[in-house]
Amino acid sequence: MADIRTEFKRIDNILFEDAGTNGANDYMAQMSWILFLKYLDDLEDTRKSEAVFHGQTYEPLFKEEFQWDTWAAPKLTSGKPDISTQMTGDDLIEFVNQKLFPYLKSFKSTENDPKSLVYKIGEIFGEVTNKINSGRNLREVIDIIDALQFQTQDELDQLSALYEDRLKLMGGAGRSGEYYTPRPLIQALVQAVDPELGKTIYDGAAGSAGFLTEAYAYLRSKVETSSELKFLKEDTFYGKNKKPEPYLLGTMNMILHGIESPNMTHANTLNEDTRAIQEKDRYDYILANPPFGGNERPEVQRNFKVQTRETANLFLQHFMKKLRTGGEAAIVIKNTFLTNEPTGATGKIRKELLEGYSLHTVLDLPGGVFSATGSTGVKTVVLFFRKGEPTREIWYYQLNPGRNLGKTNPLNINDFSDFLAKYKTRETSEQSWTVKVENIDQTTLDLGVKNPHEPEAEELKTPEDILEDIKMVDREIAEILENIKL
Repeated sequence: MADIRTEFKRIDNILFEDAGTNGANDYMAQMSWILFLKYLDDLEDTRKSEAVFHGQTYEPLFKEEFQWDTWAAPKLTSGKPDISTQMTGDDLIEFVNQKLFPYLKSFKSTENDPKSLVYKIGEIFGEVTNKINSGRNLREVIDIIDALQFQTQDELDQLSALYEDRLKLMGGAGRSGEYYTPRPLIQALVQAVDPELGKTIYDGAAGSAGFLTEAYAYLRSKVETSSELKFLKEDTFYGKNKKPEPYLLGTMNMILHGIESPNMTHANTLNEDTRAIQEKDRYDYILANPPFGGNERPEVQRNFKVQTRETANLFLQHFMKKLRTGGEAAIVIKNTFLTNEPTGATGKIRKELLEGYSLHTVLDLPGGVFSATGSTGVKTVVLFFRKGEPTREIWYYQLNPGRNLGKTNPLNINDFSDFLAKYKTRETSEQSWTVKVENIDQTTLDLGVKNPHEPEAEELKTPEDILEDIKMVDREIAEILENIKL
């Protein structure tokens, strides 16, 4: 198999020269729809072989005209490209724009089962457009991707890993408070929550679907029956994305990881009225890193009990309402949520969280977690909470990897080994401690991270004291100078 990383770089260089594509987002989106169709072709080969093995007939996903080997990569009997029947220039662009995309988009209206792969193909191609202007450039990209194979688990793992790397590059800029969540952090949160088979998992700020794909990988090894696998692939994972690019890439990412029927919705999560959420709308587990720092319009704020412009505060309220009784959540949020004024929106949400949910764990993350992905050094914590009972005590863990984090020193899963070992036992150590809610200031409900095992910082002097110290030093200097004169 060709080296995927090298081939992806070649594609970048080709798209850089194309007038229709502009920057990493376009490169990834255009590469994705072509990769997706090649992946589906390889998936069909696998399914066809399985059908033959079991003596069954196989019904192809696409009509012959729209199958990969017909329009994208026709071959001679020798297996070499059939250049005489290849579309290369304007004919290729016209076919893709005028025939292929409308055909694939129509799947959404012709397929009745919204959980089927066919329906998902229709949804995806209802969102994506071909931006490659040059037929020659498109031909080069297709030829590169045609040489890739996605038929073994190793090949799929390679593709998924590189795909994640590219999504990380796209999501690390921190635009509108949207940050790519480092994979080791996601893995640690999934392991801590330890989801069970047969239950539902939701991320209303799904982005590239990192939490959902990692939870799938975690649960896949536990599957023992065909019914468990069917539920895992079709009824376990749910996500939402407001913008078309993350929706497209997140959906494709889920399919590439093995979730062939992803329940990904293209919608603004915050448009859902939290007061109208019923039990059937709730989930067993919620894992998310919602955007923070953004501002929402008044009509969006009206969907929430505590109205505020802050995007992260609205998302947190949404997740609280979407969690099923007895359900578990792990939500990344700015550390200021723990300490902001009690009379403001954050304080009111904090009070509701303490009274209606068991906020049993706060994981304090080091400042460089997100700067390691190319984002600003925003300070965050992870809130672990269970719905159905008030908070009585909170176990804090202060993550200290023992080094400065950055692009060259990112987090790794080993950095979480001590946290994961102590998470279930709630052990006290130099990095961990427990606080009883009854001992918290009930006026401020300040939940700030204050490690009792660290030496107390020396109390800062007042400006008046500092001025008095300066005057004393001046007097001492004057006396020294006077003695020197004598």
